[in-house]
Amino acid sequence: MTQGSVNAVISVRDLVAGFGDQVVLDHLSLDVCGGEILGVVGGSGAGKSVLLRTIIGLVKKRAGEVRVFGVAADQASEAQWRAVERRWGILFQQGALFSSLSVRENVQFPMRQFLRLPEDLMNDLAVVKLEMVGLRPQDAAKYPAELSGGMTKRVALARALALDPEIVFLDEPTSGLDPIVAGEIDILIRTLQRTLGITVFMVTHDLDSLATACDRIAALADGKIVVEGPMATMLASDHPWVKEYFRGRRARLSVPEPTPGRR
Repeated sequence: MTQGSVNAVISVRDLVAGFGDQVVLDHLSLDVCGGEILGVVGGSGAGKSVLLRTIIGLVKKRAGEVRVFGVAADQASEAQWRAVERRWGILFQQGALFSSLSVRENVQFPMRQFLRLPEDLMNDLAVVKLEMVGLRPQDAAKYPAELSGGMTKRVALARALALDPEIVFLDEPTSGLDPIVAGEIDILIRTLQRTLGITVFMVTHDLDSLATACDRIAALADGKIVVEGPMATMLASDHPWVKEYFRGRRARLSVPEPTPGRR
């Protein structure tokens, strides 16, 4: 997708962000189109999670512009930005569930932040969200310490879906999972995107997730998006890091070589 697309629900222009003297994102630009699954990939420390956290306002930008649904956080009133936040859901790396809260209470947490609903209705909605991600109603009473890694990610995804968001941000949704469970999560993400029509911004280092779940990929290196497009574009790129990542020795185990004449 070309930058400046009228279909962009997230628009990043010349973004600069970092910590102390370190610049992590260096005049980075990127658009995310409504309804797509975008996978953001890069080496360790390249700034994938920093990009996600800067978009949602957890990391303060130094320069540039970030707009979500056409709204820039630094130009919006508190009420305007809160209305934008109401329209997204977030799955943080490792799930980030509240250990002292039950599964039900974790899923209800965004509802309590943004909505005023009767307790019975919130209980019913929590069960609906859990069933959407493949969990059972009886799982609602469990606590995070009782969950497997895959169940933790599913609960975190149910929480991300609690407010019927238009955008879902996923930070390493398959990290720490075995290949079978990771594959189930990839399929679940794709199914939810198609069923709900949501936009997915997914930070990942998982080649299988990029190949299975994503419509488009943005490769981050040297603080910028160096290549973006479908998997065929990644496989055809001559950028040194992209070439090694997608066509290196270990990559061949996960990503097939492109078929001539196919995207």
